Amino acid sequence: MSEQTIDFEQVEAMGISRQAFDEVLDIIGRQPTIDELSTLLAMWESNGKQQSLYGWLRGQHHVVERNDYLYSGDADHRAIREPKVKECLEIARTVSSRMSSISINTSIFSTGLLLYMVGNVSSEFADSEYARRCLHLVSEPMAAGGHEENCDYIEMILSALMSTEMVLAQMPVGRGGVFCSLLRFTNPLGYDILVPREVRLDAFLFGEEPGRYLVAVPENHDDAFLLKMDEARLNCCFLGRTTKNRIVVDGFDFGPISKYVS
Repeated sequence: MSEQTIDFEQVEAMGISRQAFDEVLDIIGRQPTIDELSTLLAMWESNGKQQSLYGWLRGQHHVVERNDYLYSGDADHRAIREPKVKECLEIARTVSSRMSSISINTSIFSTGLLLYMVGNVSSEFADSEYARRCLHLVSEPMAAGGHEENCDYIEMILSALMSTEMVLAQMPVGRGGVFCSLLRFTNPLGYDILVPREVRLDAFLFGEEPGRYLVAVPENHDDAFLLKMDEARLNCCFLGRTTKNRIVVDGFDFGPISKYVS
């Protein structure tokens, strides 16, 4: 690898901001070479462009500090350490061990379909399978009443888009959170997803707050789908793509889907 160092004028020419470059310096602990920075930039554009460069490079803990994890649950929840991505492997096995393997009809599915979540990104893990089985927390059930009107609206929009084949399939996020719902949704394929950096990793993957829907979109309908979401004033979070039998979260390989569904 080239030992030629790089100055900030070259960094700017590569489309990297000063803040992102400083974050790279913090991560690798020294001045990068041109080849190193070019490689990092190419990898980020290929695999992590839906999140910040720093967030993708860091790849384990998310930016939310545990004391900032505030909601209307018990104060003890705020002291729970956020797991790293690799630590979620055991959580996933535990939470999915009693999940139903019944899935939607995926005969129309193929690898490389775009996966989105429609609805608000949740920071809750209270009253979930994860909270009960892994953290031994018992909370009051989250009220579903406030979500019913939103759910009806989202289902109406998605049903209309399915009739045009802009959306191939949709399913609400349910028991086991996004992780287990995606198992049911993509089985027997699999998925490769990135978790938004502004929310706790365990809350995003295993929280069960209602009012969120998974959708599969062909790549050639991506722009039209996003335009419809904007017109419908619906929040839409890019997750990743369907894969061939593997489960990958934030670049960490969780193994074949057969480990989680029978």
